[in-house]
Amino acid sequence: MKLRTAAVQVAGVGEKSSNLARAAGLVDRAAAAGARLVVLPELFACLGNGEVLRACAETESGETSEWAREVARRSGVFLLAGSYVERDGEHLFNTATMWDPAGTRLAAYRKIHLFDNDVPGAAFRESDTISPGQRRVTCVVDGLCIGIATCYDLRFPGLHAALAGDGARAICVPSAFMHATGQAHWEPLVRARAIENGVYVIAPDQPGRPDSALRCHGHSMIVDPWGTVLGQAGHEEETVIVSDLDLELQDDVRRRLPSLEHRRPDTYG
Repeated sequence: MKLRTAAVQVAGVGEKSSNLARAAGLVDRAAAAGARLVVLPELFACLGNGEVLRACAETESGETSEWAREVARRSGVFLLAGSYVERDGEHLFNTATMWDPAGTRLAAYRKIHLFDNDVPGAAFRESDTISPGQRRVTCVVDGLCIGIATCYDLRFPGLHAALAGDGARAICVPSAFMHATGQAHWEPLVRARAIENGVYVIAPDQPGRPDSALRCHGHSMIVDPWGTVLGQAGHEEETVIVSDLDLELQDDVRRRLPSLEHRRPDTYG
């Protein structure tokens, strides 16, 4: 079995309506290339500082969710709407949602690990605005178990190991990974999470925008279970990369290198 998958690299800065319109065009391009699963980056509809994020927060049935429902249905794809700022009572969450080709929401993942750091060029305290999620999430796409993580989650291998333990054959990691850290860490982290878990990793990132105070890294990637980069975008372009997830290849890698079976959680949690 093969599942054709697309990672969409699109910027979430500027007007939300413009961001959604550009994203819709790129989803259409992915569908035209035969993609069955299309993954958008973190905060693809609205990226900014805490004030901006609070201003663009929506309920689970808000504008971005309705947009995702309609785009998935119109394009006939499974769509992971990278994430948006979800308002739930007094709390805001960084929430990614999966939609099927009928426009039904299959899953919602609230980002567990929040990006609080003091790295020059990437300094940000996500927890000043966003509350952390409390549970990991998988869903089924055409019979394939898919795990969902978000951006900073890449730095926490335990989450990805748990998703693989839950049966995930691929993990989607929509991101708005900062350029200041991404130059050194983005590709090694994405490839490591694929290799150590024997999974495909689909990691769309927002493109680098030199005019943005939050400059992302771009270089969206799809990586196979051996760590081979199947597709990678450039730094600044808005684009789509498409690759086939080959489950026979994955089965072969896992058979020859059965590291999932060799884990010793009784010794290290």
